[in-house]
Amino acid sequence: MGTADEQIRVSNTVKRELEKHKREGESYNDVLERVLGETAVGDFYDGFGRWSDEEAQEIREARQNAKEKRKERMRRRSENSA
Repeated sequence: MGTADEQIRVSNTVKRELEKHKREGESYNDVLERVLGETAVGDFYDGFGRWSDEEAQEIREARQNAKEKRKERMRRRSENSA
């Protein structure tokens, strides 16, 4: 784990939450690095390009079909309620 080069101010509530996560021998910086690393979602572009062109087209078509079915259901519901 890295060493702290700067200080940040946190509320007493935040400090208590950090203390709940703190393990023996860990600094607050260590806790933050560990907790933030556990919850990292990833880069926005992670996963782009994982489908082949054919798979991507199948997904697009399935989404379009589902959209058309939803529109049709809504149209029928609005006609039935009138």
